[in-house]
Amino acid sequence: MRAVLVVNPKATTTSERSRDVLVRALRSEVDLSVRYTRRRGHAMDLAREAAQEGVDLVVTLGGDGTVNEVVNGLMAAEPPTFRTGQTSAERLPALATVPGGSTNVFARALGLPREWPDGTSMILEGLRLGRSRTIGLGRADDRYFTFCAGFGLDAAVIRRVEQSRRKGRVSTPALYFRSTASQYFVGSDRRHPSITLERPGEAPDTELATAIIQNTAPWTYLGDREINPNPEASFDLGLDVLALRRLRVASTARTAAQFFSRKPDPHGKQVLRLHDLAEFTLRSERPLPFQMDGDYLGEREKVRFTSVPAALRVIC
Repeated sequence: MRAVLVVNPKATTTSERSRDVLVRALRSEVDLSVRYTRRRGHAMDLAREAAQEGVDLVVTLGGDGTVNEVVNGLMAAEPPTFRTGQTSAERLPALATVPGGSTNVFARALGLPREWPDGTSMILEGLRLGRSRTIGLGRADDRYFTFCAGFGLDAAVIRRVEQSRRKGRVSTPALYFRSTASQYFVGSDRRHPSITLERPGEAPDTELATAIIQNTAPWTYLGDREINPNPEASFDLGLDVLALRRLRVASTARTAAQFFSRKPDPHGKQVLRLHDLAEFTLRSERPLPFQMDGDYLGEREKVRFTSVPAALRVIC
C-alpha cells in the first residue's frame, strides 16, 4: 500500500522526535512518503498531488485545519484510474488522521483517542484489519468541511482566538471563554439579527442572530467535555443546524448550558433546530464572520450549504 503522510510542522502537540516515531511506525505497515506543509493552503496541494499520483492512503499529522485542507485537496483531485462502477469515495485515497492539534474534533468524532500515540496505534490496527468507513461531508459554496461551520457569533469568537494565537497566546479553554465573553458583550450587534435561512420548498426563517452547522456530533470539545448544539448530527446523514433568533443574555446562557448537558436537547423560544438537511442557504443583511472546521475564513453575506453523502473513506 502506497501512502503519503502530510505533516503540519507547527502542530501543537507533536515534536520532531514524535514525528520520527510516527514515520517509523507507519513505514512498518505501508510504503510511505512524507511531505511537510510550508504555508496555509499547502496541505490542499499536497493531498491533491498525492491522489493524482494514485496513492492508496493519505495520513494527516496536524489539527483540524490540516485535515480540512487535505480533504479539500482530495475532493478536488482527478485520480489516474477510475474504474466503471466505482463510487466517488472508492476512486480517492482513504484518509487517516493522527491527532496533532489542540482539539482534534474530527479525529475524536471518528472514535480516535485524543493523544497522537494512541491514535497512531488505532490507525495501524485499522490498516492491519482493513477497518474503514465511508462518511459524508458538508460543502459551503465550493469548499468542503468535515464536522462544522458557523455564521455569526462562533466564527467571530474563532477570529478573536486566532488573533490571540498570532500574538503568541496558547489555545486553551480559558482563551475561548474570554474570547466568547468579549465578543458577546462587546463585539456583537445583538439587537439587530440579520440572518435568513432558506430551504427549497419551505418558508424562509428570518431574523436569526447566529447559526451553527454540523456534519457530525459533537460540535467541538472543551477539554474532554463534548459540546453538542446538534446532538443528532451524523456523518451518515445530512446537515444539522442550530440558530438563535436573539442573543439575549438569559436565553443565550440557558441555551449554552444545554449544549454542555450529558443528554443535550437545546430548545426554547429563541432556538431554531433543523435536522438532516440536504441543502439550504444562509443570507445576511450585512457581512458576518464565517468559519469552517474551526478556521476563520472572513466575512460573508451569503453561503450555500449542501450535504455530500458517502464522500470519503476514512481509517477508524
